Amino acid sequence: MDQEKQNGENTEQEGPSEQLGETETKQNFMQIKKFHFAMLLFFIVFITAGITTFALAFGEDDPVVKVIREREEFAKLYEAYDTLQKNYYTELDEQQLIDGAISGMVESLDDPYSDYMSLDDAKSFHESISASFEGIGAEIQEKDGHIAIVSPLKGSPAEKAGLLPEDLILSVDGKSIQGMSTTEAVALIRGEKGTKVKLTIQRGNAEPTEVTITRDTIPIETVYGEMLEDDIGKVQITNFSEHTHEELVVILEDLNSKGMKGLVLDLRQNPGGLLDQAIKITSMFVPEGKLLFKVEDRQGNVQEYPSTGNSTSDFPLVILIDKGSASASEILAGAVSESAEVPLVGQTTFGKGTVQRAENFKDGSNIKLTTEKWLTPDGNWVHEKGVKPDYEVEMPDYASLPFIDPETELNISAASEQVKAAQTMLKVLGYDPGREDGFYDEKTSEAVKQFQKDKELEQTGVLKDSSTIELMSAVRNKMLEEDPQLKKAIEVVKEEMDK
Repeated sequence: MDQEKQNGENTEQEGPSEQLGETETKQNFMQIKKFHFAMLLFFIVFITAGITTFALAFGEDDPVVKVIREREEFAKLYEAYDTLQKNYYTELDEQQLIDGAISGMVESLDDPYSDYMSLDDAKSFHESISASFEGIGAEIQEKDGHIAIVSPLKGSPAEKAGLLPEDLILSVDGKSIQGMSTTEAVALIRGEKGTKVKLTIQRGNAEPTEVTITRDTIPIETVYGEMLEDDIGKVQITNFSEHTHEELVVILEDLNSKGMKGLVLDLRQNPGGLLDQAIKITSMFVPEGKLLFKVEDRQGNVQEYPSTGNSTSDFPLVILIDKGSASASEILAGAVSESAEVPLVGQTTFGKGTVQRAENFKDGSNIKLTTEKWLTPDGNWVHEKGVKPDYEVEMPDYASLPFIDPETELNISAASEQVKAAQTMLKVLGYDPGREDGFYDEKTSEAVKQFQKDKELEQTGVLKDSSTIELMSAVRNKMLEEDPQLKKAIEVVKEEMDK
């Protein structure tokens, strides 16, 4: 373009000489007028072309120019956008339309782990892996058009309410969330500490049940340790967050100082988290140089991740897993099993064998998308299959009983799935409800009164509020005391210690 402008200026400077005679001047004057007219036309055409070229290169205002400049496959998208803006019966939010278009593209992948996050959604996501956040404390995912619980966090309102892995959330405060993305569902479920949210939950083939949960601050404390009998340490990792490795190092040092001779590492109901934390932690239990896992992209390129061997501890180890153990938990379980021959006890894990990365936009929003799949050291892809334990141990049936909403009053003549669950809980605790068919009669009321007496509660024979909470807590404590999976893990550790 610069070269064309220079040639035009040189031509204009080559005008006729002022020393011509009168006749010649008149003749030349007409020629000059014609010449100038031609040059004017040339100049107009030239300027128009220049402006058009500039607009095509840099212009952003003209929608027609935009469509010409952009890739042809997006012409239909522009047409749909213009049609909505022109014909929809109310004013439209431009940003909402754009966010919706991007969300639709990502949702068309039919991948529950890929998601578009608006600015607010992205902020919530970063909060969930940092210091703390406010909500019910449950990891969720989209599954076959429904929102399912992956696992509740330890000590969270979700755990206290009795939510379990694979529970389906059908609605939030009466609003159906079927077909929503996890990001959309999280936005409805989360809220300020002290506020309540009512969830409609379906567990297996049981009738849907409403449960009201009071939101709280969910601290991301992810590692809990204790010393059991026979110098066996037990460490539970609830999530792989940004400080999990640091927390684990501190707790293991403390247990070592107390004479730990064997360790049970509990990954049950651990939904995963940050990959870098999984690498650091898994390297603590796999010899240096041995493979932790492999990552394979869509071209079939494979990258191997070896252990850095950053642990000096040498003691028998057993890993506890269940169907709520997912993602980073499965990386750890698969690595120690195949590269360090560490026994696994419990149930087959969740089965998430893909890796996600977040691509940020300038406005702070982002796309979280699946970019690779990960394989165990032996090349196994656990996606939708899970990691199988060496010792399969089921939890007792009462561990998966439907929960009871403390705000629902259960009294004589009531009949429901919640009554049936309460009767089973009473029987598990040693109280005789007389029946377990879901009908609340005098015998059930008497069993409730006896339970209330033992717990120093008002003896009304009615299950509601504190009585319901105490009943569910008592069953949960019994489950923790009996815990057949932990007992088996301790047994296996002892066998390893005796070798």
